[in-house]
Amino acid sequence: MDLDFARAGLAAQPFSVLLGARVEEFGDGRAVLELDVRDDLRQQNGYLHGGVLAYAADNALTFAAGTVLGPQLLTSGFSIDYLVPADGMLLRAEATVVQASRSRATCRCDLYTVDGEGNSALCAAAQGSAVVRRQATSG
Repeated sequence: MDLDFARAGLAAQPFSVLLGARVEEFGDGRAVLELDVRDDLRQQNGYLHGGVLAYAADNALTFAAGTVLGPQLLTSGFSIDYLVPADGMLLRAEATVVQASRSRATCRCDLYTVDGEGNSALCAAAQGSAVVRRQATSG
């Protein structure tokens, strides 16, 4: 699996396409997702909606896990802490694998907003795990 494979996987997710998410890095226990901040992704106070940050953390965590476990994964759970209101032009979710077995990986994700001058601000931190999807058996 490589960056092109990861990008094709993200492009197959209609919700990711709707948000305009992109895989910018993929490999060696690390994945980075980015999306442009748009007005329709903001909440009533003008900040990026927490659901968008949660989406980015969830997907980045699972893509990072995929670098060590392969593509047949599902998120098994994650938690997120919102540190400061997210504002800027770009959201960047940087995830790394903390520990992995043959069927489960635990990952950490830092979420940054980037302003028009390229300055980044840590706005949220997440941790979660992904598991290898088991095929359903008939019978």
